[in-house]
Amino acid sequence: MLLASTDRMRTVLYKRATFVTHLPEAHLYTHSHSWLSSAPDQPRLWRVGYTKFALRMLGELVDVQFERKPGDTVQVGEVLGSIEGFKAISDLFSVVNGRFIRSNPELASKLEAISEKPYDDGWLYEVEGDPDARSMSVEGYRALLDATIDRMLQKEQESKSP
Repeated sequence: MLLASTDRMRTVLYKRATFVTHLPEAHLYTHSHSWLSSAPDQPRLWRVGYTKFALRMLGELVDVQFERKPGDTVQVGEVLGSIEGFKAISDLFSVVNGRFIRSNPELASKLEAISEKPYDDGWLYEVEGDPDARSMSVEGYRALLDATIDRMLQKEQESKSP
């Protein structure tokens, strides 16, 4: 594990095949390739965003829409809105049981922040509550990425074989 340090956070370098990213060490991660981060003074208030891997699968982003309003109760797995890229459109799911606080107000005028700074300014929404019990540490997420990328590479090889 290679650690790097930025002004705000320590990161772990992840590299597999042609995919490279720096994963914030203190974040939690989900199977749906979201990340969660809480402030030390507000441990139940979570900022949630998409990982670099999820964003790569979506392609260049076109639009983000939220159906939930501040104060709405949310449960893990519930649809909060949608995110659209040139490669795909996807529902945005809650990864926390609790209360929807707000979407990132910067996204209305600066959608590129999601791709440019996915673990920082590119957060998608804030929610107060308890994260999905299946959320994992950076090490767990690295193992998930390994398995996911290996499956993708295997499918690619199978499709090239006669």
